[in-house]
Amino acid sequence: MDFEEKRKDLVQNLINRKVLTTKEVIDAMLKVPRHQFLPKDAISSAYIDSPLSIGLGQTISAPHMNAMMCEYLELKKGDKVLEIGTGSGYHAALCAELVIEGGLNPQGHVYTIERHKKLADRARKNLEETGYGNFVTVIHGDGTLGYPEHAPYDKILVTAASPKKIPQPLKDQLKDGGIICIPAGSREFGQNLYIIQKLGMDYKVDKETGVRFVSLIGKYGWPD
Repeated sequence: MDFEEKRKDLVQNLINRKVLTTKEVIDAMLKVPRHQFLPKDAISSAYIDSPLSIGLGQTISAPHMNAMMCEYLELKKGDKVLEIGTGSGYHAALCAELVIEGGLNPQGHVYTIERHKKLADRARKNLEETGYGNFVTVIHGDGTLGYPEHAPYDKILVTAASPKKIPQPLKDQLKDGGIICIPAGSREFGQNLYIIQKLGMDYKVDKETGVRFVSLIGKYGWPD
């Protein structure tokens, strides 16, 4: 299969639908090989705009959702990003493309937490094989606790649906002026995507669109 052509067609479709609007995110989606982050039986569907199973009841998000979340986060060079829900590692690779600033002293980094050890190990391998291993740190653990070792973060991306009360550790680990992109609501239906910006002691909250994600499991999320 000509994966590069299929990737170009997918990106053009997202541009035509006005899902993709910024050059930086367009370039990242053109570069990151989504098919290399999928199980073998799903590779042929890599560039269809649909979520796909990656095992253990988890999915890789539809490309339009990856694009939307990257644009809402306003990722820029040098940002330190925390992702909750590594999955296959694909979204972390997109974030890395957007935040890594090259040179003798590269700036920017992505820390990503996955609760399933098997998926964390597989994502780490995917990232290494696609050249992102030095720019993305994969952690096996409870993402609702965040990762205080490297806080505060410029941006936090959550790829699983939280209860309506956003996990406090994530809000605490966000820099002043930083942004969280997180789906929240019910465990199955009635979820919305929220963009939360920290402004001193306050938070500006915008509800963007209805979504459906797997549940955010953990101490400050849903029970397993």
